Amino acid sequence: VATAILTISALGFLGVGVAPPTPEWGLDLNLARRFIASGLWWLSLFPGLMIFVTALGFNLVGEALREMTMH
Repeated sequence: VATAILTISALGFLGVGVAPPTPEWGLDLNLARRFIASGLWWLSLFPGLMIFVTALGFNLVGEALREMTMH
């Protein structure tokens, strides 16, 4: 699941994801990229942080499930 989230976000960042009226974290990162130099760095922080936290959460849940099935 985490790989799918990262792939969809990367496609959205590159502009080949969902259409622009639909909210998508990769597209949000791409749109906020131009504002980093003008001091609005936090516009790109939150979508990037949510991608990271979501992917990390799914990885941790997957690891916990794997550990439960091993014992």
